[in-house]
Amino acid sequence: MNENNGIISQPSPYSVPTTIDRLEAVLQGKGITIFARIDQQAEAQKVGLSLPPTQLLLFGNPKAGTPLMLAEPTIALDLRLKALAWEAADSKVWLSYNDPNYLQQRFSLSDELVKNIAVIAPLINQALL
Repeated sequence: MNENNGIISQPSPYSVPTTIDRLEAVLQGKGITIFARIDQQAEAQKVGLSLPPTQLLLFGNPKAGTPLMLAEPTIALDLRLKALAWEAADSKVWLSYNDPNYLQQRFSLSDELVKNIAVIAPLINQALL
């Protein structure tokens, strides 16, 4: 696991679409809302540009996110939670997301509130099994 600028990136043994499919299934199984899935590669192709496989998933639970936004409204800039599956130049696939500890520091969240978003790590791990 690599940490860089508050971003955690974990290797995926799956393709980009399969990685996001697996994460989406895990999240839905936990009752977490999927707000959007964006195929960045397809969007680039629409304007004549090339991009390796890259997909972004926006998800969350208003029951968990609302208390965070009440405590610190600007955290809404980083909520919905996001996960990015992307293929590196060496064809290795990664799944990246914001480190909850980074968000805690950035928005001065209490330990109790950060628990609302810290669930992302075990869900990511489950999707990568």
